[in-house]
Amino acid sequence: MVTMAYDAVVLLSFGGPEHPDDVLPFLENVTRGRGVPPERLAEVAEHYLHFGGVSPINQQCRDLLAAMRADFAANGIDLPIYWGNRNWHPMLADTVAQMRDDGVTRALGFATSAYGGYSSCRQYWEDIGAARAAVGPDAPVIDKLRHFHDHPGFVEPHAEAVRAALATLDPARRATTRLVFTAHSIPTSMAATAGPEGGRYEAQLRETARLVAAAAAPDLEYDLVWQSRSGPPQVPWLEPDVNDHLATLPAAGVTGVVVSPIGFVSDHLEVVWDLDTEAATTAKQLGLDFARAGTPGVHPRFVAMVRELVLERLGGPGTQRRERLGELPIWDTCPADCCTAPARVRG
Repeated sequence: MVTMAYDAVVLLSFGGPEHPDDVLPFLENVTRGRGVPPERLAEVAEHYLHFGGVSPINQQCRDLLAAMRADFAANGIDLPIYWGNRNWHPMLADTVAQMRDDGVTRALGFATSAYGGYSSCRQYWEDIGAARAAVGPDAPVIDKLRHFHDHPGFVEPHAEAVRAALATLDPARRATTRLVFTAHSIPTSMAATAGPEGGRYEAQLRETARLVAAAAAPDLEYDLVWQSRSGPPQVPWLEPDVNDHLATLPAAGVTGVVVSPIGFVSDHLEVVWDLDTEAATTAKQLGLDFARAGTPGVHPRFVAMVRELVLERLGGPGTQRRERLGELPIWDTCPADCCTAPARVRG
């Protein structure tokens, strides 16, 4: 049994509605203070209602939670694992209160986001701070685990999924097939403040794309593009959008695409709507063969990665080695001045 400097782990995630009546309140939580027009909220609400008002993400978190607990138990990690969300139940403040009541004093937080940036990293620190403040002085300390964009446990499942997707396309047209990696677009102003040197979100994604492409299909060209843009139309976001990018490919002689959502750890709504619905329709209209690669989900290598990140932070014998494939600098505690919050739009 491994001796612990921490007495719990908490899974930190985004959250999602699980009933049609949850959809608009959930979206209002997500977009509060961002100036998103009501018509855009109504449009996104329809995406959720298309699936019965249920986002896949909460069930995916339950599945990951169960897999983590089984993996920890099988490997002698005697730590309870909790789960709390940013935007919908179970809310993180309620989870932190339960942790306090259970006697937890210090926990490690694993966020379902591999990358740096405000929404993908800094905001989880803010979520932890707000939850602890709501619970009060006896709230447990929560230390967030590091970014894992280049961890083998993240890269390898994505690469395996790309190979599986490629296998569904016509091998005779492999030479004219393109890999298209996608991630959630963010405002360019937010991208510029990601990391103490700026640009960390995009740089990490480019490194992940390079690593996955090299492992999955080094003979094919690849691109990194963006999806799921929201917010006021006058605010610039990272481009090109995946649909706009697909429209440029036939003229370049591309006959098919494998779209791999490396910005995500599971097939939640922005994957199944923006890619499986919208991007797949765009590809069909363009005459492109289309296959969407899966995400890590509860892949055993991904689940094992969580344990490895926990052991890395515990610092016991044989646990200090950082498993990683990339070259960008990494750290355990983010500098105070990186990934600052974007200016909120009033109105």
